[in-house]
Amino acid sequence: MKAMIFAAGRGERMRPLTDTLPKPLLKVRGRALIVWHIVNLVRAGITEIVINHAHLGQMIEDALGDGSKFGATIAYSPEAVALETAGGIANARHLLGEAPFVAIAGDVYCPHFNFEQVKNTLEDNDIWGQPYAADKRDNAWLYLVKNPVHHPQGDFGLHSFSVSNDGEAGQTYTYSGIGVYRPAMFDTVSPGQSEKLVTLLREYAARGQIGGEVYRGDWTDVGTIERLNQLNAPL
Repeated sequence: MKAMIFAAGRGERMRPLTDTLPKPLLKVRGRALIVWHIVNLVRAGITEIVINHAHLGQMIEDALGDGSKFGATIAYSPEAVALETAGGIANARHLLGEAPFVAIAGDVYCPHFNFEQVKNTLEDNDIWGQPYAADKRDNAWLYLVKNPVHHPQGDFGLHSFSVSNDGEAGQTYTYSGIGVYRPAMFDTVSPGQSEKLVTLLREYAARGQIGGEVYRGDWTDVGTIERLNQLNAPL
């Protein structure tokens, strides 16, 4: 299985820090955000990693190199202009291959996420206790988290492992930025086209074609300097 880490965002809300450093290279507890992901992926045996970049992208390549110092092999997908998440995947399809892959937002901090659990997610037909149609929840698997204070409305509902656009009884969850996808999902997005992943996910969720579960470990969307400082505050 391969992994893709999104690292092309400008990080406007993190300025002025991101004026001179790409957001995924900002450090939490002495380690760059993106390195937390790489280390955890390698620990789970996922060593082929694709990273897209745009803003100050060369700094990311200089910092991470070919990945050998982490026990990984890193391929880069540079973007002249950031293509958003689905656009970034479509642009990197030639590097990702045709098997399901895991994609991770480079600006979330989840130090204890066990990537072992993503490996066979889309092949496990017994997860609901019975076989299910391949055109149902077999296209993607999302890891959702409890809605943080800054995003109380959430993103998706979840019922019996099926992701929906509306939560039952008002219960919604926030997309963690971690998901497993079949490459064919992105056939409608042309290389070089800008497209948000959430747009695509909502189309599939409306048809009941996405599965998911709630991740209850430590997780932070490092979207502001305040949240970064809170993570780096003395314990």
